[in-house]
Amino acid sequence: MTSSLADPLAYIPLPAQRRLALRVTPAAQRALRGGHPWLFEQGVTGQSGEGRPGDLAVIFDDRRRFLAIGLYDPTSPIRVRVLHHGAPATIDRAWLRDQLAASVTWRAILPESGTTGYRLVHGENDGLPGLVIDRYDAVLVIKLYSLAWVSHLADLRVALDEVCPAACVVLRLSRELVSQPEHLYGLADGTMLAGSPPDGPVLFSENGLRFEADVRHGQKTGFFFDQRDNRARAGKLAAGRRTLNVFAYTGGFSLYAAQGGAPEIVSLDSSAPALASAGRNFALNRHLPAVAAARHTLLAADAFAALANLHGRRERYDLVIVDPPAMAKREDEVSGAVQAYTRLTGLALGVLAPGGTLIMASCSSRVSAPAFFKAVNQAAEQADRPLNEIDRTGHAIDHPVRFPEGAYLKCLFATAP
Repeated sequence: MTSSLADPLAYIPLPAQRRLALRVTPAAQRALRGGHPWLFEQGVTGQSGEGRPGDLAVIFDDRRRFLAIGLYDPTSPIRVRVLHHGAPATIDRAWLRDQLAASVTWRAILPESGTTGYRLVHGENDGLPGLVIDRYDAVLVIKLYSLAWVSHLADLRVALDEVCPAACVVLRLSRELVSQPEHLYGLADGTMLAGSPPDGPVLFSENGLRFEADVRHGQKTGFFFDQRDNRARAGKLAAGRRTLNVFAYTGGFSLYAAQGGAPEIVSLDSSAPALASAGRNFALNRHLPAVAAARHTLLAADAFAALANLHGRRERYDLVIVDPPAMAKREDEVSGAVQAYTRLTGLALGVLAPGGTLIMASCSSRVSAPAFFKAVNQAAEQADRPLNEIDRTGHAIDHPVRFPEGAYLKCLFATAP
């Protein structure tokens, strides 16, 4: 469906009919033969002409054999986002529809389990690099991380309507794209691509719990679906346990803890609006006896300072959950991120009751899983509270990992003496 208002995609130029031909370095050839979804700028040794974001680029090896085809973007260090490897293919609306249909099929189990909010397309890991689509019940949110998708939005909208019809479709843009309006043709973060703007937060279900999300202005697309399985696991550990949820955002972990029988939950976050949403999420679920019985406190404060303050007041919790935002978006930030995880672990242990359970998570893709888990365990050793690991977990099913850089989420479940 499209909006009754002027079509925001009407003035976006279509990709060039003629495909670019690119030659690449031996190292890039090896990566592409291995199925990697990115061709970097430094991997290109020659090309047949100039191109615009979204033009199709065919990549050849040094013997002029087909390697891959993808979307070209001269504004990005990732020069081509690869759509297909190995043999020539026709990239058109039908191809796009088939890719989307495969993504829908992969996630078919989720609606059957009482979940109407989930990631429908997980970028590179679903064969559509630079593109994320999240479903919030009858609302779809498209998030672009590459300008290469702008000229394909019209085809994407039609293909989506064929495989996953929605009441409305919202466009979200990464910060990098917002900073390049000359390539957006009037599109903005929060633009409606189909239907009318939602009247307030959008409601959806996750494992039977009800949540709201601000799909036009909230972080990412409004919610973080990748932690669904870890939230459910935390809920199963929460019975009778006083719980602290650090970096709570809109209270996902907190609500699962309440459902699981936690008598008291503190949601700590620096964002007052996010915490207000957490309060509303609890209100949406007050029909559940365990949620209605739980005492839920909202604490708007800096996490580091608040943890130190809670320790000084001798507050102790049986379950402490620490799920910070990404701390290393560039390679030169990795060292600082590891130090932050180390400090957070120490602070969290400072408020964890003896024998309590600690859940520590990282969504920083540049911090490797070994580096993260090592930092957490070393911090525990330094605090003289060595961890007894229960499990190390990662992404939910709607966030598949099909190339190394796609494995960003790490989560540790452990107890401490």
